[in-house]
Amino acid sequence: MSRTLALAILAAMLAVLTAGCTAYKNKFEDSTYDYGSRKADDPKMSGPRLYGSTTGDPRQHDNRWVEYSSALSREVSRINGVAGAVVMLTDRNAYVGIMLDWTAVGTVKDGGDRRTDQNMGGSGDGVYNYDTGSPYWDGRQAATPYNSYFTVNDIGNLSEELKQTIASRVRALAPAVEEVHISANREFVNELIEYAKEAWGGRPLTPWIDAFNTLVKHQFAGGDVLPPPLAQLKARSGK
Repeated sequence: MSRTLALAILAAMLAVLTAGCTAYKNKFEDSTYDYGSRKADDPKMSGPRLYGSTTGDPRQHDNRWVEYSSALSREVSRINGVAGAVVMLTDRNAYVGIMLDWTAVGTVKDGGDRRTDQNMGGSGDGVYNYDTGSPYWDGRQAATPYNSYFTVNDIGNLSEELKQTIASRVRALAPAVEEVHISANREFVNELIEYAKEAWGGRPLTPWIDAFNTLVKHQFAGGDVLPPPLAQLKARSGK
């Protein structure tokens, strides 16, 4: 075989390998298994931003009503990287509380699992609460500080690609929503679940709309006031 022919064959092989690697890389970045590429040409980030404050309306969180969406909650829970989700719909917005798992990479920004709220140390020692050594979980909250699915205190530490993917799914099923707000904050997720429980029990959420609005303003609009937990409000009212 001549040297020229050998070089031509090698060049062709390298071209095929490069094309294959590029195609695989693009397919992986476009999938819901990778939220960490953070590149300008990331296919998941094409188009306008679909999550967060997009209308510029200072009264965006002054909702008139709120309801739990089982369909949207199921749809978001199916997304890779999301262990579970609760989606609440209002006359204006969709509010999404999520817990994370290991079924995708890049769900959390700088620091990886060090930015999550959970202490997983007890899992290797056969205990639940690593600080006290207790093997028991009281079952009152879905997201806990110990050996739980992952939560992230600061919404700014969630991957933009993940939030864009979630918002895209929500808007596909609920095109009338003006804004989609997403958080993996542990306290927020647990409180959304309390509102969902009311809906599961067939009880109206109307009596709690002011508290709900205060909650979402605190989480997404820099509100200074955090409302009492819904369980506490119910106990006070006798409902």
